[in-house]
Amino acid sequence: MTDSKVTWLPCGRHRLDLSFPRVMGILNVTPDSFSDGGRHLELDDALRHAERMLAQGAAIIDVGGESTRPGSRPVSPQQELDRVAPVVERLVRDLDALVSVDTSCPAVMRETAALGAGMLNDVRALTREGALEAAVGTGLPVCLMHMQGEPQDMQQAPRYEVPIETAVGDYLLARVAACEAAGLRRERLLIDPGFGFGKTVEHNLRLLNRMEGLAALELPLLVGMSRKSMIGKVLDRPVEERLPGGLALAALAVERGARILRVHDVGPVLDAVNMTWAVLKEGCEHD
Repeated sequence: MTDSKVTWLPCGRHRLDLSFPRVMGILNVTPDSFSDGGRHLELDDALRHAERMLAQGAAIIDVGGESTRPGSRPVSPQQELDRVAPVVERLVRDLDALVSVDTSCPAVMRETAALGAGMLNDVRALTREGALEAAVGTGLPVCLMHMQGEPQDMQQAPRYEVPIETAVGDYLLARVAACEAAGLRRERLLIDPGFGFGKTVEHNLRLLNRMEGLAALELPLLVGMSRKSMIGKVLDRPVEERLPGGLALAALAVERGARILRVHDVGPVLDAVNMTWAVLKEGCEHD
């Protein structure tokens, strides 16, 4: 078990305690996400689902308006904003939720921050033109993720010239340095290895096996493996039957230092996380 130096993360009007692992509930307001596309397009449906996840123990609701599944295409900034902004506004106003916005778009970052979002979650690690400056301007914490390529082509025979854990670590180290140079303070950064983003099943398994190496960055680690194809391919399970495999991955991720688990099935994962943490904490107290 490894620890980051960040214990409390300032998230707008919220403070997120990261002294123990937290669960982030996924709220996709897209028609084409790989697992739940189209289920929460209507505002009332999205709010009800978020309310259920909060009741089950989600510490954060991660709202996304652009699918990044393999083969997906980008949407316009206005379309993404039209999907996301009303949901963020209501989650903040009606539920007082800590909202993370899953976006690479500078305009969406600025607008949702103004509506009360508390965190930005960017699969492109603020590499899109204007994104780094927009993120700095919001003052919000940002999760930087590793991805090779773009969603439309990232799973077309991904290859790496160095071991996957080295490639991911070097990339995230460089992005953290770029953020710090631009004025985004280190205590506002999180990192995500990007399971399933430009990686084969073998890459994903090796990356999780060696994920403790990312602890050298001393930043909170966010992990998203919920219902992903790595589970389906290893266990030969369709999307709707991947929860047991996902629980195993969640427990392994916590053991290897994850502080935020981004998931679809909040209640069961929270039980797995809390049980894993109880065992790990007991071990630490008797070292």
